[in-house]
Amino acid sequence: MLAAPPIPDVTEYTSEEIEVRTKNDLEGEVIVHNCDCHTYEQVIELFCNVIPRMSSPKAFELAWKIDHEGSACVFSGERNLADQIGTQLAEGGLKVEVR
Repeated sequence: MLAAPPIPDVTEYTSEEIEVRTKNDLEGEVIVHNCDCHTYEQVIELFCNVIPRMSSPKAFELAWKIDHEGSACVFSGERNLADQIGTQLAEGGLKVEVR
């Protein structure tokens, strides 16, 4: 019968820092508020250029909702991406809230 190899003397320890995040840290929403200072065409173009996978028909629906209801959630997803989208939409002149 073969003997098991000896267990090496372990004198070094490896530590790993683990970041625990909550659902609120991982997800964000971009809310656009009505400002009556942009045309539908401007808002639709901005949404399509900034928001991933945004189509012109969906952008129109969101612009209509913002115009008639005062605000709409235009993106929901990863928080860092929500922050980036919010910043770009604000730079385009829209009233934006990221939460």
